[in-house]
Amino acid sequence: MSRFEYHQPESLADAVDLAARFGDRASFLAGGTDLIVQIERGRVAPRHVIGLGRVPGLTGVEVGERGITLGARVTHRAIEQTPALAGPLRCLVEGAEVIGGHQVRNVATVGGNLVNASPAADLVPCLLALDGAVTLVGPGGERELPIERFLLGPNRTARRPEELMTRVGLSTLPPRAATAFLVLDSSFERCLEARVALGAVAPTTVRAHAAERLLEGRPVGGEAFRRAAEAAQESCRPIDDVRASATFRQHLVGVLVRRALDRCVERARRAA
Repeated sequence: MSRFEYHQPESLADAVDLAARFGDRASFLAGGTDLIVQIERGRVAPRHVIGLGRVPGLTGVEVGERGITLGARVTHRAIEQTPALAGPLRCLVEGAEVIGGHQVRNVATVGGNLVNASPAADLVPCLLALDGAVTLVGPGGERELPIERFLLGPNRTARRPEELMTRVGLSTLPPRAATAFLVLDSSFERCLEARVALGAVAPTTVRAHAAERLLEGRPVGGEAFRRAAEAAQESCRPIDDVRASATFRQHLVGVLVRRALDRCVERARRAA
C-alpha cells in the first residue's frame, strides 16, 4: 500500500480547501470500500486522503413533495432501513440490498458508488431512472449535474479534483407509479410515462430512451413490452469477459427489462 497523509476536516469548507490545495494528489474517503481496495492493489496512489467522517450535513435522507435528497455519505444500509423508500421508491432499496455483504453496506456510500463510476454499480440505474442529479461543491461554489452528464466512462466522472459531491437529488414519482419506472393511467391499462435504466451493459449506466418512447402512451403488456425490451437490447453495448459473453448479456437485457416492466405493473395495481 502506498503511503499518504490523512486529513480529517470538520467542515465542508475545510474539506474543499484541502481538495483545492492538493488537487489530483488527493482523494476523498467516505466508506472506503472502493478507495482502500484500489490503493492496496496499486491502482491509485493518492498522496493525501481527506476523510469525510467529521464533515456535517452529508448523511441526511429527505423524502418530500418536492423531491428526494440523499446525502453523499448516506450508506446503503441506511437506504435499506428508510421506511419512506419502501413503497413506490422500492427500487432504491432493492438496488442497495444487493451491494456486497452486510459489512460493506454498513459503510459503503451513495456518493462513493457514483464517484467510483463502475459500469456495474447496482444503485446507479435506480438513481439514473429517477432523473438523479448530483451537487458538487468547489472553491467557486456549487453546481448541479444530471447523473447522465456526470458519468463519463468506466471510473471517469465530470467531478473536478477540487470538488466534493455533497448530495444526490431525485425526482418524486407521480401517483399510480411504481419502480421499474412506469406511470400508469387511472385504469392501470395504459403507460403515461416510463423510465428504463441499464447497468453493467455499457461503459456507463445508461437510460434506454428508445425503449421509454415505445412504452409511453401505449397499453401495458404484450406487444409494447416486447418492443421496449428489444429497444433496450439495442441501447446497450456489453462486453465479453470471463463472466459472460456480450451476446448473452444483451439477451439478458431483453429478459430482465420485460420482467421488470411486468413487476412494475403488478406493484402499481397492488398499491392502488
